[in-house]
Amino acid sequence: MTARIERPLSPHLQIYRMTLTMALSIIHRATGIALYFGTLLLAWWLIAAASGPGAYANVQAFIGSIIGKLILFGYTWSLMHHLCSGIRYFFWDLGYGFKPNEREALTWGALIAGISLTVLVWIIAYTVGAGR
Repeated sequence: MTARIERPLSPHLQIYRMTLTMALSIIHRATGIALYFGTLLLAWWLIAAASGPGAYANVQAFIGSIIGKLILFGYTWSLMHHLCSGIRYFFWDLGYGFKPNEREALTWGALIAGISLTVLVWIIAYTVGAGR
C-alpha cells in the first residue's frame, strides 16, 4: 500500500557546469565577508587617529608596508566588486537582464567594472600623493 514514489534528486554543484555567473555570485558573497574584516582595519585606523600621533604612526606604518598595501588593495577590490555586483543584482531585482546574453553582459560588466574601478581608485590615490 505504501508504494515508494521515485522523485528526481535535486541537482547540485557536481551536476551543473560552473558558469561565470555562478562564480561571480560566490565571489559576491566572499567579498561581502571580506568587507567585514576590511572594516575592522578601517575602524583600527580611525581609532588610532583619535588616540594620538603614536597610535596613528603605528597604523600608518602597517598600512604603508607591502602587506598593508596588499590588504588595502584587496579591500578596495572587494568594495568595488561588491558594489558593481550589487548593481547587477539590483537590475535583476527590477526584472531586467534575465536573457542569457543580457545575463552574460551584466556579469562581464560587473567583473570588468570592479577591476577597472579598483585600478582607477589606486591611480588617483597615487596621483594625489596618498601612496607616498
